[in-house]
Amino acid sequence: MFTTIQAEGYRGSESRIRVYVGQQRRLHRRPPVFLPLEFDPGQDAQVDWGDAMAIMDGEQITFQLFVMRLCYSRRTFAMAFPTQRQEAFFAGHVHAFHHFQGVPHRLTYDNLTTAVKPLLVGRTRQEQRAFTVFRSHYLFDSHFCTPGQGHEKGGVEHGVGYVRRNFLVPLPVVESFEDLNALLLQACLQDDQRQVHRQPTTIGTAWAAEQPALRPLPAHEFACCVTVNAALTPYSQVIFETNRYSVPVDRAVPQLVVKAYPFRLDILHQDQVLASHARCYERDQDLFDPLHYLPLLEQRPGAFEHAKPLRRWREGWPVSYTRLLHILREAHPDGRGVREFVQVLRLHLEHPAALVAQAITAALESGCSPLAGVRLCLYQLLHPAPTPPALDLTDQPRLVAVGAQPINLACYDQLLAGGA
Repeated sequence: MFTTIQAEGYRGSESRIRVYVGQQRRLHRRPPVFLPLEFDPGQDAQVDWGDAMAIMDGEQITFQLFVMRLCYSRRTFAMAFPTQRQEAFFAGHVHAFHHFQGVPHRLTYDNLTTAVKPLLVGRTRQEQRAFTVFRSHYLFDSHFCTPGQGHEKGGVEHGVGYVRRNFLVPLPVVESFEDLNALLLQACLQDDQRQVHRQPTTIGTAWAAEQPALRPLPAHEFACCVTVNAALTPYSQVIFETNRYSVPVDRAVPQLVVKAYPFRLDILHQDQVLASHARCYERDQDLFDPLHYLPLLEQRPGAFEHAKPLRRWREGWPVSYTRLLHILREAHPDGRGVREFVQVLRLHLEHPAALVAQAITAALESGCSPLAGVRLCLYQLLHPAPTPPALDLTDQPRLVAVGAQPINLACYDQLLAGGA
């Protein structure tokens, strides 16, 4: 265009032509318009991810917010995850299906890589194999939006923003993802009382009418995890995503299976779970359970001071543990004291930590033999002596004063005098 009008005598710059053309296009451009949609009960739902923030364990973090929204009733489910990985994607679905008490017949998505392979040309999607298996387990159909056309699932796009503005303002202060998800679930339940503008009933009432039209939940849940084979290291650990997780030394075998869920990691031999850990998303970390190494410390008490799992545990255990260890070392400096202390620690394998700590404190106060005393106090805590019921003497008024009368010591003087 610039070349043409320049040949006709235009002496201005090309940039002025670009500015003018842009103004004319904006002036004559038609505004975007969309079709109003209406959905049948139980047929459709929409899924999306978003970023959100919270204060967790004293630190402000950004987490991944999974949102699923039923199109008919507008009932919403939201859940927080550390990541958007496939196992978190599947777990969000499973929790949402339980919240809705059924499975929608069709779910609409963006072109998520956790569900479909990257779209290079054309409109045909190829689903990830794991997503196809997951979808087949719950028997729902999938629909994917046109790339760049988020308005095709505007309901849940709006839902993510609504959850951020109404469920997460001000920033929630929590200790863990478990607390955060409990808060989000409670907010979702309270949202059932809301009545959407231009709708005849509340969200909860509309969902009650929609729920019978949802597909029933399957008899067994889908395992929302990544499964890999792992080899045991010389330090009784397995490696997953650069992090090392401990395995009980008395149950370790050379080849193991790791199942990594969004919030935990299980280590199995065949079908038996040998160890469970909170999943770590950092890199090059050692995740120890000190109880896994106690049998080895009984055999090698000289390594107690430098054993890495125990050093980490000692940083936070109660003062009574340190007192008990000192008493045992003073009494048995040849290593037998450490072995006896390790036997006390092994009580954690069968009893809650708080109860063991209470028993240790009680044993120290009573001056009992350390190991036997702790076991005795633990037994007493687990089996408290029953409190006898109060004696009701309302039908025996002559006995009410027994035990309350003043003490007469004359009978003792009579006894000392020979009974005369």
